[in-house]
Amino acid sequence: MELTRRDFLQSSTLATATTGLSVCQAAAAQPTVGRAKNVIVLFLVGGPSHLETWDPKPDAPSEVRGPFRAISTSVPGTRIGEHLPRLANLAHRYAIIRTVNHDAAPIHEAGQQLLQTGRLSRPGFEFPHFGAVLARHLGPTHSGAAPFVMLPSPIGNTGISISHGQGAGLLGAAYEPQVQSRFTHQLPQADRERYGKTAFGDACARSLQLVGQGTRCVVVNMFDTVYDRITWDCHADRHSLSSTLDDYRRTLCPALDRALATLVDDLHQRGMLDETLVLAMGEFGRTPRLNANGGRDHWPGCWSIVMAGGGVRGGQVVGTSDRLGAEPMQRPVMCAAVAASVYHAFGQPAGTQLRMPGGRSCPLTDAAPIRELTD
Repeated sequence: MELTRRDFLQSSTLATATTGLSVCQAAAAQPTVGRAKNVIVLFLVGGPSHLETWDPKPDAPSEVRGPFRAISTSVPGTRIGEHLPRLANLAHRYAIIRTVNHDAAPIHEAGQQLLQTGRLSRPGFEFPHFGAVLARHLGPTHSGAAPFVMLPSPIGNTGISISHGQGAGLLGAAYEPQVQSRFTHQLPQADRERYGKTAFGDACARSLQLVGQGTRCVVVNMFDTVYDRITWDCHADRHSLSSTLDDYRRTLCPALDRALATLVDDLHQRGMLDETLVLAMGEFGRTPRLNANGGRDHWPGCWSIVMAGGGVRGGQVVGTSDRLGAEPMQRPVMCAAVAASVYHAFGQPAGTQLRMPGGRSCPLTDAAPIRELTD
């Protein structure tokens, strides 16, 4: 019999030793019940520059400010990058977290793991994506649906051959995401137009269909690699990492703006936003100062993500970066707190333990959820 949400929240043992998960009795008592039933993750592979998107610095020197303007949004006093006009008009429906950070290695894979599992994997010991945990303990919202789906493909080469944090890890093959790479024929042409007629837009449109059909967690990977194609990884090195800020203007920001804004608006119009958590995030930000080629390099010291729906209070900004966008100035948010916030949105007890080889256990994440989002 499928575990209900109440079972999931109140059980003192969420899984048997074969799944590797158990819950401390004390943490399971008097849980905070979340409102989310589904989650859609738009993973912006490559790491978008926060300075060109969610945290512009219009008063900074030109080598920090970059080439774009900041524009007003539907929330007085909140400004974002000029190439996200649709999202500017919908700022009252999402929260911007501007001080996400981590102090691990400045590589793609570290942020990918921390954001989606809450921990860094170890050799031979991969922690599960929160979608796998939700699939194991909640299953789909409707019988027969795949509980955990990835579109249109897994992340491949982003530099180092280690986990990207998007699998079931120690939970085992039964809870791996179902990859759906061929779905364009299932989309009405009008929806493809509204979402932008890009691979990313098509996947966002499909994610709406999937949660409506009962999928618990959908992950949309905007790209499967950062090499030899236009991605958010804007080093502008003129070789295999040649993406530039001009690509942000022409391609990347417009694709994100149309697809994410349409997804949030569709969820709202269908009465699904309150129970569907939406995250749009990359694995780190970009260097506060432009590099010699006019691009920006990896920067895990401070960056921005957005969250909407699932009980998240829209129209707010959590945290303030310094005048250069280099470090958190107020309310730093650990990267792992994002995964913790997803569990919190679903009412997951903070003391959920992950059983490790040798009989030891540790929390799914050491971070606390971002309380401002829901409290």
